[in-house]
Amino acid sequence: MNAPDIADWLTIPDLADALDETPGRVRRLLDEHFLIGSRRNGAFAVPAAFVVDGRPLPSLRGTIIVLQDVAFSDDEVIDWLFTEEETLGRTPIAALRDGHKSEVRRIARTLA
Repeated sequence: MNAPDIADWLTIPDLADALDETPGRVRRLLDEHFLIGSRRNGAFAVPAAFVVDGRPLPSLRGTIIVLQDVAFSDDEVIDWLFTEEETLGRTPIAALRDGHKSEVRRIARTLA
């Protein structure tokens, strides 16, 4: 799978700076599925692509929830978002960043 390079991840303190929030608020965003992260590279971190204009990508939360509903782990969610999806012609995260959340979620629902 094509998870982002380690340089493209934000730790909690980096994320707090990027979002202009406290670390506690960042943890709440994670708990409420506005963001998702992983410990695969050591310290817990979130892919930088999940932040747009100093905010969590708005379409990410619903997509995370759909993928968790089909029993994806957090690492599997991240991997799927960064893996080229043939029916989209790009990665799901690229499609979300371009405003195509319905198409991404439709595909995600078929993964059960």
